[in-house]
This record gives sequence, C-alpha cells and structure tokens, in this order.
Amino acid sequence: MNALTQMATALTRGEIEVVDLTHTLDPDFPVIILPPEFGQCARFRMEEVSAYDHRGPAWKWHNISMSEHTGTHFDAPVHWVSGRNVANGAVDEIPAEAFIGPVCVIDCSEGAAQDDDFELTPEIIAEWEATNGRIPENTWVLMRTDWSKRRGADYLNMREDGPHSPGPTPEAIRLLVEERGIRGFGTETVGTDAGQGMHYAPPYPAHYILHGNGRYGLQCLTGLDQLPATGAMLICPPLKIRNGTGSPLRVLALVPKGAS
Repeated sequence: MNALTQMATALTRGEIEVVDLTHTLDPDFPVIILPPEFGQCARFRMEEVSAYDHRGPAWKWHNISMSEHTGTHFDAPVHWVSGRNVANGAVDEIPAEAFIGPVCVIDCSEGAAQDDDFELTPEIIAEWEATNGRIPENTWVLMRTDWSKRRGADYLNMREDGPHSPGPTPEAIRLLVEERGIRGFGTETVGTDAGQGMHYAPPYPAHYILHGNGRYGLQCLTGLDQLPATGAMLICPPLKIRNGTGSPLRVLALVPKGAS
C-alpha cells in the first residue's frame, strides 16, 4: 500500500484520531480589542435568510459576517506591516501544501496557570528539546497554555493597561523562526503575541518576526491538551480569500491513537 492508502486504512480502523482544535463561531466569542483610535475586529454575526418557509420553502440558510481574524483563525504574512511585501503573502497565494504539516506542542500550561503574563522563552524551548529532540524545520509549533478553557471576560483578561495573556518573547520567536525554520506558530489566546506584547522590542514580536519572514499564525486554538508533544499532523486550510490577510478556519489534528 502507498502512504495515502495506509493513512486512510488507519483512519477507518480508528488507529488515527481526529482532534478538533477549533472554537465554535458564535456572536459571544471574544475578539481582540484595540485602543479606541484604531479600527476594531468585528464579531461573528449570522442572519437567517430562510428556514423552510415563505422565504424559501425547501431550504434553510444564513448570511454571515465577521472579521478575517474572528474566532479560531489564520494569520497570513500580509496581516502585518513586516510582511506586506512578502511573496505569496496573502491567503489566496499561499501554497496549499503549507496548510498540512507536522506539529510540535510546547506545554506552558503550568506556568500560565500561575502567571497570566507567562512567557515562552528560549530556555523553555531548550528544555523541551532536551526531552523531545530538536524542533524539525518546516514544523508548526503550538504554545499550550490551557487559556482556551477560559470564558467571557476572563479570556481577554482586560485591565486598565490592556489585556494580559501569555505569549512568546522576541528571543523565543527569533529562535523558532531563524534557527529552527518553523512553518508557523499557534496559541490558545486571541493573538500569537502576549497580551502585553506592545512593550517588547519589536512590539508584538510574534506578528512582526513571523510574518516578516513569510511564516504563519494560528490563534484561538482549543484542545491542545489532547495533542502529544510530537507526532501529530496539523490540517489548517483557511478560506481562499483574494488578497486576504487571514481567515476563520477549522483546525484539525491527526493523532496516533493513544499518543496524547
């Protein structure tokens, strides 16, 4: 059997589990809040067009609207100023093979439970690699914090000085991008950066460094506690929006049974 046949057989036999890493889109799901002088991210909205009635007797459907960056979503390089001139940087230009690839999960949940501003550092990455091996090139790296288990106001965790949530330091992102050559970086928080990421140099380093180097971001993930540190496969194709800077999407992971 070829590799695809082997995978299909393993799926049908239940030897590979499909883990959904996606939040349900609904009007109550929190979106990032920017200072009032900036434009704001639109929440998800759904309007009924017909429901087997006089508006359409045999069908039901809805109109939907939202930001490209609402709910569990993908960030393309052109989302950030550093990536505005990256070749194939818009959602519709990214090669399809980029949306399927291996994934490493760095568990920061214990630290994040103790500190809302917990940082992923090069030292934590080095400790992870000492146990799991060097992060392979062209791999997705996900920062597990269990932040996705929060609800409502606790998810954004806004205070007088802005949001507080975990994220990577500039040094950690530079290591992952420049030394490990990762494909992209994902988080359980509303952005790939820490809530106080504006205070780093450069500000919002995950966005700046990832997208300036043609890499991708995933935000608002959930269920990372169901993934092993290594060995899973991520499937994350966004909507093919012309000149899109990002897109809501359904993120799936293929996990060997018993590996999580």
